[in-house]
Amino acid sequence: MCTGRSDIPLSKGNRNNTTTSSGKQAEEASPLTDKFGRFHSYLRISLTERCNLRCKYCMPEEGVPLTAKDSLLTTDEVLRLAGLFVREGVRKIRLTGGEPTVRKDLTDIVAALKRIPSLESVGITTNGLMLTRQLVGLQRAGLDGLNISLDTLKAAKYERITRRKGWERVIAGIDLAIQLGYKPKVNCVLMKGFNDDELCDFVEMTRDRCVDIRFIEYMPFTGNRWDTSEMVPFREALATIRERYPDFTALANGPNDTAKAFHVPGFRGQLGFISSMTEHFCGGCNRLRITADGNLKVCLFGNTEVSLRDALRSGCSEDDLRCLISAAVKRKKKQHAAQPSLISSTIRSYPLLGVRAFSSLSHVDERTGKATMVDVDDKVSTRREAKAQATVYVGPTISSLIESNELKKGDVLSISQMAGIVAAKKTSDLVPLCHNIPLSSIKVETSLNAATHEVHILTKVKCDGKTGVEMEALTAASIAALTVYDMCKSVSHEILIKNIMLVEKTGGKSDYYKLAKKHKKQEHHSDSDPPIVVKRYNTHPIAGHEEFVPVHH
Repeated sequence: MCTGRSDIPLSKGNRNNTTTSSGKQAEEASPLTDKFGRFHSYLRISLTERCNLRCKYCMPEEGVPLTAKDSLLTTDEVLRLAGLFVREGVRKIRLTGGEPTVRKDLTDIVAALKRIPSLESVGITTNGLMLTRQLVGLQRAGLDGLNISLDTLKAAKYERITRRKGWERVIAGIDLAIQLGYKPKVNCVLMKGFNDDELCDFVEMTRDRCVDIRFIEYMPFTGNRWDTSEMVPFREALATIRERYPDFTALANGPNDTAKAFHVPGFRGQLGFISSMTEHFCGGCNRLRITADGNLKVCLFGNTEVSLRDALRSGCSEDDLRCLISAAVKRKKKQHAAQPSLISSTIRSYPLLGVRAFSSLSHVDERTGKATMVDVDDKVSTRREAKAQATVYVGPTISSLIESNELKKGDVLSISQMAGIVAAKKTSDLVPLCHNIPLSSIKVETSLNAATHEVHILTKVKCDGKTGVEMEALTAASIAALTVYDMCKSVSHEILIKNIMLVEKTGGKSDYYKLAKKHKKQEHHSDSDPPIVVKRYNTHPIAGHEEFVPVHH
């Protein structure tokens, strides 16, 4: 069989192969090693959500809503994250999308990645439409390998599945890659009734072309329902090929290979089967993914994501980022769920596209997986009220200074009260999925209990609207408590914020009360709020064994 640029020679630093005992210890201590001992040396980075095809199994004909440009990773952010992952042991990076070739600076990104010390391989996954124009430049930039998505060898079928023309350009791109010395991997999603009759045609493609055809099991999710009617299992496809090619032979696989490799003796290319549905390969998984909007995904089938973009833009140090990545990797499960139970939390994602489809979650768009506000159009406007509280233990010294109003920063109780009022108005800016609600009343009460050395905070927020105001009340209490801390920290950092909680909410489909019944009765006769009597806490600033939830009397 032929060899090409995708067959990267193994260097001493390749962590997927034999390592010294010190190298093994380094892997085990790495942030990229999960609790099952899997070391992740392969990173896929999505450069864009855009695509110039509309494949039926990926997205609707009209496309999907795209994330705002300023919410996507910038080139500098991509390279900064790539450098961090390589320093921790990543040796292979693959650039994906959407369609990465629609990004104008793709060649520059490849060249910049190739300058990162210890990074051994940079590849792309593409639909192949732009290769005849871009591949020479990408090769000069140092591109090591490429995966090309092609689900059919018939032009009419191609147009039907992708809803676009261009089959001839893809074939030309594959042939150009071979001429330039690559051994391209051609990814084919097998679908019953669509291209399962072309299995042997793809095998024939390997007769004279130095390609690696990879058949991918169709991920059969229809909405939230498991539907195997279109899936062609690996074993069934293998049996079909062997009917025509009895000497279809298995090849050796590496420990982290996702495809089971085969070839027909005498043919230049080879074939593989990615059996992610019927025979998972979780035990040898060494892959991590970063989405175009900067979320780290530790498993293709998981819906848990960590925003590295937000961490970068908030000024996190490299050590902080490393800890964040490590925490995410350590939460990776041993394997993805079994078929039926997988549906509720899975993403529908194929090698070409980074488009994700999620099950029905109240704050997640079903088609795109993007965070979204709850639609309240059908709700009835009612009078909504919410109360929240917080407690700040400040200790005897600060308590005395607050009582005598001698703190250098000013009147703690008044300023924290004002901060709580301002925070309530800003809740929708601080908590992304909260509605911007016109508030009719905000009250923040702050008081000092000199005996227990605590500042007690009570907030009450009202509106006439379709959604509740408990988040506004809680935000007001939280920010008021933080303001107390900020104004007092020059005296001592032994300040404990505790007991932030919702006390009451009314006016929605379900009311909530934390006060005793006698207090509820009093409210019918008075506009004033009854005092909240909380359990007395241990006055030591680091209270190790007391209950977090207060007791109301």
